[in-house]
Amino acid sequence: MNKLLLYLMMLPSGLWKRLGADTEQLRAILHAKLLMDDRKPLSFGANKGLERKRKKKKERKNTSFITVLLSFFMGMIYVFPIIMVEANPVIGLAMFYSIFIVFFTFTLITDFANVLVDTKDKLILFPKPVSDKTIMLSRLLYIFIYIFRLAIPMSLPAWIVFGIIKGWVGVLWFPIPLVFLIFVAVFLVCGFYLLMLRLSKPGKFQDVLNYAQIGFSIVFFATYMLSSRMIDPEALQKLDIQVFSWAKYVPTYWVAASWTWIEPSVEVIEGTRWLSILAVVFPLFSLWATVKYLAPSFVKGLVSSDNVNTEKPTAKKSAKEIKSQNRVYRWANMFNKSDASKAGFIITWLQTNRSRNFRMRVYPTFAYVPVYFFYVILIDRKPFMEVWNNLPNTKNFIILLYMTTFVIMQGVTFITMSEHYKASWVYFSSPLQKPGEVIAGAFKAMWVKYFLPFMIAIGIFVVYVWGPSKIWDVILATINITLFIIAQMYFGNRMLPFSQKEQIKDKAGKTMIRMLLIIVLMGGLGLLHGLTLLMWWLKLIFIVLSAIMMWMFYDSLKNTPWEKLKTVED
Repeated sequence: MNKLLLYLMMLPSGLWKRLGADTEQLRAILHAKLLMDDRKPLSFGANKGLERKRKKKKERKNTSFITVLLSFFMGMIYVFPIIMVEANPVIGLAMFYSIFIVFFTFTLITDFANVLVDTKDKLILFPKPVSDKTIMLSRLLYIFIYIFRLAIPMSLPAWIVFGIIKGWVGVLWFPIPLVFLIFVAVFLVCGFYLLMLRLSKPGKFQDVLNYAQIGFSIVFFATYMLSSRMIDPEALQKLDIQVFSWAKYVPTYWVAASWTWIEPSVEVIEGTRWLSILAVVFPLFSLWATVKYLAPSFVKGLVSSDNVNTEKPTAKKSAKEIKSQNRVYRWANMFNKSDASKAGFIITWLQTNRSRNFRMRVYPTFAYVPVYFFYVILIDRKPFMEVWNNLPNTKNFIILLYMTTFVIMQGVTFITMSEHYKASWVYFSSPLQKPGEVIAGAFKAMWVKYFLPFMIAIGIFVVYVWGPSKIWDVILATINITLFIIAQMYFGNRMLPFSQKEQIKDKAGKTMIRMLLIIVLMGGLGLLHGLTLLMWWLKLIFIVLSAIMMWMFYDSLKNTPWEKLKTVED
């Protein structure tokens, strides 16, 4: 696929030459970038043992194809507005365009920074005899390829459905408005990045952008999950477009109104047929503003920020940072006895603060739990207030308590991974007899830092809604979840913190089976917990038994020798 994209990008080579670019160098740069895209590992799972990788080393060549495939499946989740096209094309298209531009913009904001912010190529290209115009054009064309690989697969399911409903005319017309929408999305994203660059301090752009991406990920997930439960498909079929007079101020309506050029008899908001002209004018203005003002300002600010990050020496730690670090050392002494466990605790605590990849993967989980809980309780599509008032009469608190498993599970999964995994040689060079002590200290850091505060917050909510008698249920759920996570680490995740390379597993089937087993086991624990609601003394017995098993598994994990660790890695 990348060969086809490269061929299409180089078709107007005469134009690129007139713009001042060296076409041979341009082709070589684009070919290298696309080749590296295919070799990038997907950020999921953990690597196999080093010995096994030497025996079965395979070159990764299909990352771009997998990305396209994932975008295609993502596009299937918002096909439903196109079904309304048969009743009213403008309403259906306006809803689809609105959902598409929101999802597409969120996707760009959360992932586009890896393309825009990545200035590593300057280390290779700047010392070479490559002109500035060639470098700039290569970056613009690569960005276009990146957007193309996202937008086309995301819109393909809707494109197919629209073609089935409207025929060949619809098939030929459908991609044209999408191109204009992409111009608007890029305009919004560049404006957002520029705003983040202006609001952030020099050298802190990456951190500010990282937290903004986390926020957008949470909004994206919550919007999709909750709206899918609150929207009534039957009511959408009966919508009267004249009621929504405010829609004429929304750019996606302008683009949808352009369908009147193909089908003049389509019903639109009274007096708004002329707004279809803005479907062309506004996106072209957005493209002009992006190229003329936003992109140059962003690149200039980005380079300045990058220079601040690389050239300025590290400033002295503030009193707040020193106090925070001292607090970590006190907690390490409080929760650990051996020096090895303290070291694992401190390394994990500090590294989880510094790793952007870890924050991106773990922090959104804290919001996903309550969002998914409300998604579950709204499954009957009843009014929210009715569901909320009836909540104390249900046993849904068990579902909420055990959903917190995913927070600690996500954390202990990703504390084994790091971009700088080669630095883990320090573990093997130290006089450490039982590496399990380091793993145990890392687990305690995750438990104290992330799981315990979150479980306390969820517990307070449960006690507030369901009453003080549920305190014992909170305690039992906390012990069961801790037992389960320690058992998971013991059987499948006994790895030193931040010692594994980030890449997708070679066998995705095992990962799927493991996830299914996790869901089944947690469902079993929740079911047993539910049985204790019948007899209070049974709950006390369950607490004692779970606590004993938790201690046994923890002790086995802590005493893991090097031989067992090597077996797990192999």
